[in-house]
Amino acid sequence: MNAIRKRNISKLENEYTQQSEKAGIAEKRKRKVLFRRLAVFFVLATIISAVMISTFISRTSALETKLDEKERLETELANLQKQQKHLEEEIVKLNDEEYIAKLARRDYFLSQEGEIIFNIPEDE
Repeated sequence: MNAIRKRNISKLENEYTQQSEKAGIAEKRKRKVLFRRLAVFFVLATIISAVMISTFISRTSALETKLDEKERLETELANLQKQQKHLEEEIVKLNDEEYIAKLARRDYFLSQEGEIIFNIPEDE
């Protein structure tokens, strides 16, 4: 039964115990403030990291889009340059009267005197 009874323990009230209690309270406050600061720092670091990552991802996708468009436009430019070269050659040929006569015979079935034109269908 002795173990069941409550013991009345009195506290020592001297200068050392008061200072140690105050130091313990101050240490708890310091830790609490430190944890709060660290929590705020990590929250801010997380927010800044998320913003930077989302910006990086959006810029990367925009860059990919621009590169795809550049490749498409370069292909289109190459095709247009080929077409321009072909048209310039056609202009040079159209200045030749023999070429014009050949075109007229082929496309409009015109003939010179004494010529007979036979239209033969092409095999498919």
